[in-house]
Amino acid sequence: MNKKEISSGTEKAENLTRKTPAKKPAAENVKSKKPAAVKQTETKKNVKKQSVKSVKNTDKKKTRTRRVKQISEKKRKKIEARKQKKLEAAKIRAEKKQKKLEKKLAAKQKRLDRIAAMKEKRAEAREKRRARRDMLKHETKDKRIQRKKEEHAAKVQARVAKRQAALADKRAKREHRLKVRAEKRAAKNDKRHAPGFGGWLAAVIALGVTTLALGSMMTYGWITMNGMEADMAATHTESLYELNAIVDNLNTNLSKARVSNSRNEQVRLLSDIAIESEMAETVLERFPMETRLTQNMTGFINKMGDSAQSMLYSVASGKKLTDSQIATIEHMYNTNLELKSIINELTANANGKDMLAAMRGKDDCLMFVTFGEIENNTIETPKEIHDGPFAENIKKVTAKNLEGLEEISASKAEELAKSYFESYNATSVTCTGETAAQQLSLYNVTISTPDGEMGAQLSKQGGKVVEFNSYKDCSDKNFSVERCIDIATDFLKNLGYNNMKAVWSSENGTCCNLNFAYEKNGVVFYSDMVKVKVCEERGIVTGMEALSYVLNHTDRTVATAKISKTEAQNNLHSGFETEASRLCVIPTDGGNEALCYEFYGTYGGSTYYIYVDAVTGDEVQVFTVIGTAQGKALM
Repeated sequence: MNKKEISSGTEKAENLTRKTPAKKPAAENVKSKKPAAVKQTETKKNVKKQSVKSVKNTDKKKTRTRRVKQISEKKRKKIEARKQKKLEAAKIRAEKKQKKLEKKLAAKQKRLDRIAAMKEKRAEAREKRRARRDMLKHETKDKRIQRKKEEHAAKVQARVAKRQAALADKRAKREHRLKVRAEKRAAKNDKRHAPGFGGWLAAVIALGVTTLALGSMMTYGWITMNGMEADMAATHTESLYELNAIVDNLNTNLSKARVSNSRNEQVRLLSDIAIESEMAETVLERFPMETRLTQNMTGFINKMGDSAQSMLYSVASGKKLTDSQIATIEHMYNTNLELKSIINELTANANGKDMLAAMRGKDDCLMFVTFGEIENNTIETPKEIHDGPFAENIKKVTAKNLEGLEEISASKAEELAKSYFESYNATSVTCTGETAAQQLSLYNVTISTPDGEMGAQLSKQGGKVVEFNSYKDCSDKNFSVERCIDIATDFLKNLGYNNMKAVWSSENGTCCNLNFAYEKNGVVFYSDMVKVKVCEERGIVTGMEALSYVLNHTDRTVATAKISKTEAQNNLHSGFETEASRLCVIPTDGGNEALCYEFYGTYGGSTYYIYVDAVTGDEVQVFTVIGTAQGKALM
C-alpha cells in the first residue's frame, strides 16, 4: 500500500464524520480500521530502521575492530623493533668487549714477544762480542793475510759499486733527455700544416671546430679536469707502489746486514741501503701531502742513508763495524720493519678515491691518517749524543762568569793572547775587530805562528778566551785519548779554567774531541762546559769553545741529595746494566738546574745515559748513543 492510497482513504473518512455526526459507531469502526493500516506501515518502517541501524552498528563494530587490529599490529611491530634494537645493541656491546679483550691479549703477547726478542738480541750481541774477541786473540798469520785480501776486495767492490751507481744515474738522465726531446719533436710535427688548398681547408675546419669547442667548453670542461686529476692520482698511486717496493728491499738488505760478517757482503748490502734510501726520499717528496706528515719519515730515511754510507766507507777502508754501528743497523731494521708493515697495508687498501682525497687535502682520507700514524707513533728518533751530554746547552742571557770584571782594551787583548798562546811560538798578535754574540762583546785576535795562522776571541770584560781555532790539519795519530785529555787539561789551566773534568771523548779521524765540565766536591756541573779539540798527530790543542762556561759558571749552593745512589738505581729499568755512575748538576727546561745521579750503561746492545733526580727519585733525562761511531764518555 503506497502513501497516496492511505492519504485518500483518510480524507474520505474525515468527510463522512463531518456529515453524519450521529453515526459515531460507524465512524469509530472506520477509525478503528485505519490505525491498523497505519500501524502496519509504521511497524514496517520501524523494522526497516532497526535493520539499517543494526547494519550501521555492525559496520561500526567492524571498523572499530579493524582499527583495534591496526593499532595492535603497529604496537606489536614497535615492540618487536625495540626488542630487535636491544638485541643488536647487546650484540654490538658483546663484539666490542670481545675485540677489546682480543686487543688486550694481542698487546700482552706482543709485549712478551718483544721482551723475548730483546733477550735474544742481548744474547746474540754477547755472543758476537765474545766471538770477535776470540777471533782477534787467536788470529794467525794466514788469517791476517786473508783479512787483508778481503779488505782489498772490499775496496775494489766499493769502487765498482760507486762507478755503477754513477753510470746508472748518467744513463737515467740521458734517457730522460732523449724522451723529452722526442716529445718536443712529436709536438712540433703535429703543429706543422700541409701547404696549398689542403692547408687552407684544414685551417677553416680547425677554426670551425675551435668555435664549436668554445661554445661547449663551459659545459664539458669539468670532464677534462676530472681526467687530469685521475691521471695525477694514478701517478701518485704508482709512487706509493714504488715506495712499498723500496721499503721491502730495505727490509731485506737490513735483515741481511744484521747477520753479515763478510766484508764483501757488507759492502754490497750497505751500498744498496744507501742507494735505496735516496730513492725512498725522492719518492716521498712526490706525495701530495704536507711536509709535516712526512718530515720524521724523511728524516729517518735520510739518516739511514747517511749512516749506511758512513759504514760503507769504514768497511771499505778495512775497518770492522763497531758495536755502536751494529746497534745502529739493528735500530734501522726494527724501525723499517714497522714502516714496511704499515706501508704494505696502505698499498693493499688504498685506491684512486683515496689518492684523490689526499690531493684535495681531506684530513680524514686514508693517506693522511696512515702517514699521521707513522709520524706520531712509528718514527721515534732517540736523542743521540754526537758531542756529549748537554753539549748544546746555551740558554743564559747574561755572562755570569764575567760579572764584576774590568773591561780591557784591544791592546790588552793582544797582550793577553800572546801570553795565553806562548807555547805556540807566536810571531805576531793582532786585534782585527770586535764581535757581539750571546750578550757578549768579544775582541777578534789573529795569531801568527810557524805552523800558520790561528784565530781567537777574547771577552772585552775580563779578557777570557771564549773561542780558539787553528787551521792546520792533522794527518797521523801519535797520541792516545788519555794523553790528549792531559794536554787539554793543562791548556785549560793556562787559560784560567780550573777544576775541569773530562766528561766525554770522541775520535774523528786524527782529532780527539773532548768535553770538560766544572767539578766541585765530586759533583759535575754540566752547565759549565768547555769543548776542546786536540790534534793526535802533534799533541797540541787546535780548537776550544767556552761560551757555555762563560755564560753559566758562578758559585752555587748545591742541593742535598734526599735519596741514595742505590735507591736511585733501583728506579731504573730492570734490564739496564750500569757501568758507571756519579752525582751531577744538569740544566733543565726554563733555565733551571737539578741535582741528579748520572747512570752510564747498556741495554739491548745500546749505550745510554740516564739521569735520576737526587731529590725526588724521578727519571728526568735519557740520552742514547745510537748511530755514532764515537768513543765512550770518560767517567
